[in-house]
Amino acid sequence: MIKIGIIDDHVISAEALGHYLNANSDFEASVILHDRLALIDHLKRDGINVLVICINEIGFEILNLIRHISLSYDRVRQLVVARITDDTAVLKCIKAGAKGFLAKDSDCSELTEAIYTLRNGYDFYSSSVAHLLLNKYIASMKGDERPAAPGLETLSSRQIEILKLWGNSLSNQEIADKLYLSVRTVESHKTHIMQKLNLKTTIDMIKFGIKNNLIEI
Repeated sequence: MIKIGIIDDHVISAEALGHYLNANSDFEASVILHDRLALIDHLKRDGINVLVICINEIGFEILNLIRHISLSYDRVRQLVVARITDDTAVLKCIKAGAKGFLAKDSDCSELTEAIYTLRNGYDFYSSSVAHLLLNKYIASMKGDERPAAPGLETLSSRQIEILKLWGNSLSNQEIADKLYLSVRTVESHKTHIMQKLNLKTTIDMIKFGIKNNLIEI
């Protein structure tokens, strides 16, 4: 059972999110709080695996909250859900300690995938955020230099196929449909890829694909 905390200033949206998450037998939306001080008190008493932080703006107060939780409750994986797509704001959240970030283009299936991914110990970024961060990485590359990254030989042909499709912006559902697999099987393959290559984020996985010419830029 994955225990999920929700913090949102909007009561209706927080309760709706809680109902959605509790419909999944693997999830327990154990707390829905709109008071950040009350949240800290709750973290001291009860275990939360993933904390979903729904915000409209990324300001000093929210960054301090993320930083405090990251330093004081390192077992809690923080997932920011925000309308923001500005790279500076996203990077500030990540540097403060957020392990996941969903932007306004994310849907419920991506939220579910993010929670499973964070609980398994990996970071997760929605498609638009991932591409935003990748664009910064690509811009930093000199010319067409792509030094090969070790580890390609450890991947199966199916894993390489999934990595290529993921790097070309296909969602887990789209990959599953294309390869006649279940979404859970695709998620499992991605997890095994990251384990084999000792990667922590899907961004790192796509970087690996770029370096090995599996993903065109």
